[in-house]
Amino acid sequence: MATQAQLLLVGSGMDPAQVPSSLQHLEDGQQAGYHMGTEVTRSSSYTRKSQFQVEEEDIEKLEIRYLLQPRDNGNKSSKTDDLGSLRLNICYTEDYVLPSEYYSPLKTLLLKSPDVQPISASAAYILGEICRDKNDAVLPLVRLLLHHDKLVPFVTAVAELDLKDTQDANTIFRGNSLATRCLDEMMKIVGGHYLKVTLKSILDEICESSKSCEIDPIKLKEGDNVENNKENLRYYVDKLFNTIIKSSMSCPTVMCDIFYSLRQIATQRFPNDPHVQYSAVSSFVFLRFFAVAVVSPHTFHLRPHHPSSFKETFMCEFFKMFQEEGYITAVKKFLDEISSTETKVSSGTSEPVHLKEGEMFKRAQGRTRIGKKNFKKRWFCLTSRELTYHKQPGKDAIYTIPVKNILAVEKLEESSFNKKNMFQVIHTEKPLYVQANNCVEANEWIDVLCRVSRCNQNRLSSFHPSAYLNGIWLCCQETSESTPGCKPCTAGVPADIQIDIDEDRETERIYSLFTLSLLKLQKMEEACGTIAVYQGPQKEPDDYSNFVIEDSVTTFKTIQQIKSIIEKLDEPHEKYRKKRSSSAKYGSKENPIIGKTS
Repeated sequence: MATQAQLLLVGSGMDPAQVPSSLQHLEDGQQAGYHMGTEVTRSSSYTRKSQFQVEEEDIEKLEIRYLLQPRDNGNKSSKTDDLGSLRLNICYTEDYVLPSEYYSPLKTLLLKSPDVQPISASAAYILGEICRDKNDAVLPLVRLLLHHDKLVPFVTAVAELDLKDTQDANTIFRGNSLATRCLDEMMKIVGGHYLKVTLKSILDEICESSKSCEIDPIKLKEGDNVENNKENLRYYVDKLFNTIIKSSMSCPTVMCDIFYSLRQIATQRFPNDPHVQYSAVSSFVFLRFFAVAVVSPHTFHLRPHHPSSFKETFMCEFFKMFQEEGYITAVKKFLDEISSTETKVSSGTSEPVHLKEGEMFKRAQGRTRIGKKNFKKRWFCLTSRELTYHKQPGKDAIYTIPVKNILAVEKLEESSFNKKNMFQVIHTEKPLYVQANNCVEANEWIDVLCRVSRCNQNRLSSFHPSAYLNGIWLCCQETSESTPGCKPCTAGVPADIQIDIDEDRETERIYSLFTLSLLKLQKMEEACGTIAVYQGPQKEPDDYSNFVIEDSVTTFKTIQQIKSIIEKLDEPHEKYRKKRSSSAKYGSKENPIIGKTS
């Protein structure tokens, strides 16, 4: 049986039998985790008049274990002069992780959640409804769904449910709902590397530099120059801003997929608001991701401690920049890039995002000779869905390359056609060779094409830097057109985030949460029955007004499935608990010494 306790102890003169000695976690029937070693300080280490000082050699560590429990009478000892004081805030969790086969029914039920209609009748959503603290449910749930590639459809469905109750587009995704908590946790899990490569070097520079950025008159130190500090502050804000808006290539694929979904459902909910597609994404990536990392970098392990006191001012200046007229275009471009991916589950009916267009030269497909006539001026247009070129703007497309078919975008060596500023779009058919008007334009097209196709499943790891002409690759002299590339691709793709997730352990945690919330689960079941049977006016809203029940019949069936699975899991847990307590040595982690109680 899994247990969880939160204890706050404020005492002076605790009996050694009341001191916690271990916080353990059981995995696969074995003890694993960390412990707090019991330490006894000799009286010679300090006196009544001196401060409490402990030397390493004055510490004796006990190997026996004691059960943490409250004082007998709840009052402080009368002999406080001879005793120290101890204040503890402890969250104690103990899970018994069984072999994998025991968790298959519960795991299967949870993984079906994204497909349940309505989503509020799914096991995953019900878990969030009945847990006293949603955060307890979110972590194991997100990790399990993420491990099985089910997180994106689940969060999309839950976020869509949230939007039904949102009346003002300006407050979109501002609450602490199950959807927003799942997204917060997901970004913590998969976004750490993204933040590290994007922000760490700048945050290190800010925190370690001797330059003062304080502009608050009350906090200024003697000798500080406000104008110089303003310049320093603006320098760091500019640097951080420019780094972020150029970082979309590093944004993890799963974050891009969810941002894409949020953008689509927000646009559907508020079709007359042209800005909601951006605020739906910015409310997470800026307010809940980058802002948290900058204000509290230790949260994401970017810095060991809080930054200096200028952080509030820094954040104010930082977010002012996002609203300045000259920077809005860059911000929108960044949001387009991290939320324009075509997902696997996309229906294709949503409006594609326009990314870039312009006039360039392209080489005719299938030509073998080199000549000026082979290069024709065309109007190129790129959206989140496809790359097309036309004879003129507004005309029908002559040729279309779906974004999902792009395998790589790389520069082409000048020697291929004796032309500068060339690049190639390698896709499932023949490569498309394009000449831009200048090097800046070429780099811009390469950059945006790489960003929009970065999540494609079959991107190449190598390419040919020269063209295939007259039956030969000019770079490596290979004759087969299907020969793998001879040079590594230079355009990076998001790192394939590998997360160490023990799905049995996460499922066990979810089982424990269901077990602890059985009373509330029972109330939810009764509420479903009341709604299904009683069709008249609602007389006692308190019975089920706190639950989201859209379909009482489907929700009732899911709850019955949950209860049945939990009951079956109770048996092996109880059996193991008895076996463990009877065979464990007295004074061990498994069977700690229990002090006297009144």
